[in-house]
Amino acid sequence: MTSRTTFVARTPDVADFATSSFIPTPLPSGSTNELNVVNARWKELFSQASEIVASNAGLLLVAASQLFFSLMNLAVKKLNTIDPPVPALELIVVRMGITLICCIIYMFIAEIPDPFLGPKGVRMLLFTRGFCGFFGLFGVYYSLQYLSLSDATVLTFLSPLTTAIAGALLLNESFTRKEAFSGVFSLFGVILIARPTFIFGSVTNVSGNSGSLDVETGSPAERLGAVGIALVGVLGSTGAFTSLRAIGKRAHPLHSLVSFSTQCVIVASLSMLVQRMPVVVPARLDFLLLLAMIGLFGFIAQTLLTLGLQRETAGRASLTVYLQIIFATILERMFFHYMPSILSVLGSLVILTSAIYVAVSHE
Repeated sequence: MTSRTTFVARTPDVADFATSSFIPTPLPSGSTNELNVVNARWKELFSQASEIVASNAGLLLVAASQLFFSLMNLAVKKLNTIDPPVPALELIVVRMGITLICCIIYMFIAEIPDPFLGPKGVRMLLFTRGFCGFFGLFGVYYSLQYLSLSDATVLTFLSPLTTAIAGALLLNESFTRKEAFSGVFSLFGVILIARPTFIFGSVTNVSGNSGSLDVETGSPAERLGAVGIALVGVLGSTGAFTSLRAIGKRAHPLHSLVSFSTQCVIVASLSMLVQRMPVVVPARLDFLLLLAMIGLFGFIAQTLLTLGLQRETAGRASLTVYLQIIFATILERMFFHYMPSILSVLGSLVILTSAIYVAVSHE
């Protein structure tokens, strides 16, 4: 047999790491205090920023929706450069048809109840939102057939003021003097950017072209009718904004989009059938992509807008819609290399100042 002896580890009984380089050198007390002060300041700034974002979440959502609306309008403008041009009613069918499909698919996946009619108790308000929303959308598309883009823009941006008044009269929402002043001030900024010919006459832009970017067409009677339809569209947008505020959080945001898109698709399709309007079928890949972008960006924009209006009063939220013209100016410069005039820059600053003023003002 072999004998076994106990193994003894050759390690010291007491470990001495006093001279180890792993021990970090402590910071001087002055440096530690400065670091704590910096961290405290950053935490305070982050806390203040979080409070501002939380208190203005509705305004931020509406502002984001205006960016996607501008991207959608950019796709429409690009689409107009492709031959043959797409009729306005067909654009409505395509845009709202894609929106309707996206809404239904998401609602079935998320198992949202009553995807088509919406919850009981707000179905009439949902119908009103869709009904008014169609006229608001149709008013813009129809007026652009006979009015310049500048004139149509000025008429469209009358809706925030009318919405604020409607919210105060019908929903008992507050409408302060600050909001009224911001609305008028923002409208002045829109006028500076749009420069309608009935105010400024025929002006020369920086590129040397006379008049506005879009030439008016049609007879004086057709132009007068287009102005009337545009004003009807303003009333439609007012009804849509006010209905969304009345619905509040009693329905999912996509319920209002389903009602809106369904009525737009039905009415626009019937109008095309009655007028025997031919359907323009895309034969090019870029044509098809632009149509898809119109529908997708429109869906995202409408969803963000609905979420924002659920969290904010009609007057404050609708004032943020003015930011769309700033986004449009930037995108126009990026994709069409259009240099804005001094009046456009001043108008953008006026609108941005008004939006910030509304966001930080509380009464």
